[in-house]
Formats: sequence, structure tokens, C-alpha cells
Amino acid sequence: MNQVDKLIGVLNYLKSVFIGKDEIVDLLGVSLVAKENLFLLGPPGTAKSAIIRLFSKCIKNGKNFEYLLTRFTEPNEIFGPFDIRKLKDGELITNTEGMMPEASLVFLDEIFNANSAILNSLLMALNERVFRRGKETKKLPTLIFVGASNQLPEDESLNALLDRFLIRVKCDYVNPDLLNDVLTAGWNLENRSESEHPFITSEEVKELQLMSRSIDLSLIRTQYIDIIRSLRNTGIKLSDRRAVKLQNLIAASAFISKKKEASISDLWVLRYIWDTEEQLEILAGLINNVIEKDNSESHHPQAFSNKAPNAEELMSELNGLSNKWSEESISCEEQNIIKDKLRFLQSRCDWIKNHEQKQYLQNEVDKLWKQILQTI
Repeated sequence: MNQVDKLIGVLNYLKSVFIGKDEIVDLLGVSLVAKENLFLLGPPGTAKSAIIRLFSKCIKNGKNFEYLLTRFTEPNEIFGPFDIRKLKDGELITNTEGMMPEASLVFLDEIFNANSAILNSLLMALNERVFRRGKETKKLPTLIFVGASNQLPEDESLNALLDRFLIRVKCDYVNPDLLNDVLTAGWNLENRSESEHPFITSEEVKELQLMSRSIDLSLIRTQYIDIIRSLRNTGIKLSDRRAVKLQNLIAASAFISKKKEASISDLWVLRYIWDTEEQLEILAGLINNVIEKDNSESHHPQAFSNKAPNAEELMSELNGLSNKWSEESISCEEQNIIKDKLRFLQSRCDWIKNHEQKQYLQNEVDKLWKQILQTI
């Protein structure tokens, strides 16, 4: 069995255990191959920690580190204490044994509780895979960082921390229709031996990460550039640095799909680069409109798993656009942003299953377009 099949086996196993979490599991796989960080947003009890713990057990020959951050977490708790023996000789050397700087997979729960004492070192570790403390500098063996929180950061100083997580995923409660399957899978997990689950070694993951760089991205670069421009026009911040790094995720999607070239459908990963929950629908509408034009034979399983949008969320977004347009002083740039967002909302309305809700929203969209045209 080759490395890709081993990883797919691990991902399928996780999906069989955590019912209704296929999206999160597949994104974990893509992030691992891309060597990029993933952030989970969701309330307590949605299996965020459980998924990552089992995922870490499926990666052999590597150390794992998990920690629940509080406002009072000290650097020693994450990076390790100073070595007392070296301290006697006047050297400030950190004893990292069993701590984050030696881990292959790092899971930091409630990551936005990070305080100023650990923030700078944490930012460098997440971005550069380097641990620096005083004169110490150590390259980290970390394959993937996963962060989790019940809510997005309110303090602007923590926005840099969120920015270090390229992929952001919402982890909600499972659909009640799947509850019986969830209970059965949970019961079976409690009685299952660890030796029963599939695994991939950390060395094999490193090989996957290197091999994914051979994917040819030239066929999708034009569409990718168009998406970046559209996102910036809608007010979604996408720096040049993030735009470059997102190519790793596109390549990883193609690689897991056993392709040599990325196709348009591999752009599905761009649905998960939101900064706020309000951007979820906009991103989904834009990306789905692009990838539905893909006529290639091989696709990632998540590429066309289009979820029906939430009608109430769309209506809330539509009301926000209408109120914004009605403001007395609104710049030409803001007007263009509203128009772009309205186009994406209009395309998302087509995915709503309830006919009455769909018709109502379409009527409201038409009203706002008329209002816009009358003032131009």
C-alpha cells in the first residue's frame, strides 16, 4: 500500500468513527499534506478534540502535543522549562522533552486565550516552524498545527494568530437525523482496541508533503487569480502571502485525488479561508460557481459536496447589504463591493431547497437590484 492509500485509509476510518464530520476529516488530510495549519470553530461537545486525538493516534513514529490554553498559561507549559543543570552554568537552555517543540502534531485548544507571554513564540512556531527563546533557535518537526476555539477572537492583537491558520472550519452539532449512527459509532469506539485502527508514519507524511509539490498548477492559475481579485473586491482580505500559501492546499487536494495536475475542482479548499462567519455564504457561492465548470474525471470527494445554504443567514446578509446601500454617504468602492456580494448571494439562492424561501429571497434580491439601478 502506498502513502496516499494509507492516508486515505486513515481518513476513511475517522469518517466511520465521527459520523457527519467528513468535511473536517478531509480538510485535516489536505492540511496535513500541504503542511498548513487548520483552525476549528465550534461550541463544546462537537467532537473537536476527539477527532484530533484519534487523528494523532493514526500518525505513528511521531510525538503529539495537546494543550488547553488559559489566560494564565506560561511559556514553560508549552515550550518546556529551563534546564536546571544548564542554568547552573549560566546557560538559558529549554528542556523541550515531551513539549510542543518536539511534536509532530500539535493541538492547541482555546487558542485565543494565548497571552502576550507566549504569543510571539507561538506566532513564529506557527508561521516558520521555528522555536526561538532568547538565544535559542530550534527547527520544529511539526507536520501540522491544529487550533480550536468556541469563538473567534475579539481582541485585535489576536487577529495575527488567526491569520496563521490558513484553513478555518466550523464544527457544529451533527444533524439529528444522524444521531442514531453517531451513538452507535461512539459506543463502538469506546470498545475498540487501539491496534485495530489504520495508521501512517510521520516519515511517510513527510514524503507526501514533498511529493505534493510536484503537482502542476498551471492549468488553474488563471481561475485562481480571478478568484483572488473577486474576493478582494467583496472586501474579503487576502494577502499576497496567504495567496501564495493557498497553492499548497490546492496541490494537496489534487495529490490526494491521485492527479498530476490540479483541476478547477481543487479550488474547493478556498471555501474555508473566511475571517468571519458572515463570509461563509459569499465564499461558498463564489467558489461553487467556479468549480461547477470542471469537466475533468477525477475530483476530491469534498469538491462537489455543496451544502444547501441557510435561508435565514442569506436574508440577514441581504438586509445588511440593503441597509448599507441606503446610507447617505457611501463611496464608489463600497458600492462595487455591495454589487459583488449581491451577485454571490443571488447565485446562492438557487441552492435553497424550500421553494417558498427561495422565491421570497429572489424577490428581495430583485428589489435591491432595482434600488441600485435607480440610484446609478
